[in-house]
Amino acid sequence: MNTLEQLLSGELKGTKTLKLSCQLKHFPSEILELADTLEILDLSDNQLSELPEKFSELKKLKIAFFSDNQFKVFPEVLAKCPNLTMIGFKSNQIQTIPEQAFPIHLQWLILTNNKISHIPESIGHCPRLQKVALAGNQIKELPEQMSACENLELLRISANQLMVIPDWLLALPRLSWLAFSGNPCCSTSPETTELSEISWDDLMMQELLGQGASGIISKATWTNNGEQKEIAVKIFKGEVTSDGFPEDEMNACILAGEHPNLVRVIGKIQSHPQQKTGLALELISKHYKNLGSPPSFETCTRDTFTEGTYFEPIVVLQIAKSIANASEHLHSRGIMHGDLYSHNILFDNSGNTIFGDFGAATIYDIKHKNAHLLEKIDVRAFGCLIEDLLNHSKNETSNDKLWLLKNNCLHPSIQDRPTFSEIVDYLSTIS
Repeated sequence: MNTLEQLLSGELKGTKTLKLSCQLKHFPSEILELADTLEILDLSDNQLSELPEKFSELKKLKIAFFSDNQFKVFPEVLAKCPNLTMIGFKSNQIQTIPEQAFPIHLQWLILTNNKISHIPESIGHCPRLQKVALAGNQIKELPEQMSACENLELLRISANQLMVIPDWLLALPRLSWLAFSGNPCCSTSPETTELSEISWDDLMMQELLGQGASGIISKATWTNNGEQKEIAVKIFKGEVTSDGFPEDEMNACILAGEHPNLVRVIGKIQSHPQQKTGLALELISKHYKNLGSPPSFETCTRDTFTEGTYFEPIVVLQIAKSIANASEHLHSRGIMHGDLYSHNILFDNSGNTIFGDFGAATIYDIKHKNAHLLEKIDVRAFGCLIEDLLNHSKNETSNDKLWLLKNNCLHPSIQDRPTFSEIVDYLSTIS
């Protein structure tokens, strides 16, 4: 984090990255003096509502973040920044996006939690667009021109007012991670899964295990009929996230039921002191670790791995089989995971896996005419996972059958990709 004093004094001359959070109400003109070098600008957590026309002088700017400010109109001047590829305006008050406001090289757009009802048709003029987060707005329909964004891989449109998911969206050749829960067009969660209720008073909370956009996970001791058991407790924050509403995540977790490769849900938390919702989950053994790490600015939609990470071929195969099985199970219940990534998978040295994080999951009607297409979007994400694992295998050429499967899962024609049932059958022939 930089300070305003550093900027005003000229101390930051020559910097490539600038991050200021100091209740700014006006854009500091001194930032323009960094135009020869500035590539990343983060002015999140301020009180800004507009940008000067001279902002376009930042010719080398690649990434611009303005989350948690007071913008009501998406700044049209951003379209004039020649190298701008990533824009973030999460949690502002944006209602209007001018028709020609997007820079042509735009690759990553974050507009989560605003008041947007209309996406301009000019978004179709951004051929490099790869990752778009629009959850938590008031969007009623997506412009058909967006069908020209054939490089789009990740789309978050949950918690909006969409009446239908357009056919052209489900035909995009590279779409792999889609979340659209919390819209009028979505199925409601079938109330067929019974779940125990666990009182907050029966829990003794212990250390924090982790936290994400939707909630906080802690270790806890549960006293049940005089017996004590160590469990994990996830308490949802209750606000819209980049993936959608926390209650949709909870419903998907419950509907998923039990599977050896999914985190087991024990019960619903009742009587929380702040009336928050939560789930009691089976505590995962400490010998499990994350398979990968989330994408970086550079990789955009693809996960990252620590340098020197390599997997034994037998481990790669075991992971592929278990995640395919878990995915088949989810889709048999009408659950699209929407976030099939290595960073949402825990594994041990033998390749045993636990697949989690239902934040982007969408419940759908398995009898709907497009149900098979939703499954095959997750299939493409599975293909990306296999590709990542094979690229980090100790013997990349050891299994031609897995490379062939990866290619089939990544087929640009969604109709020509296999189902998870077919993938499970195919993997059973590989040893």
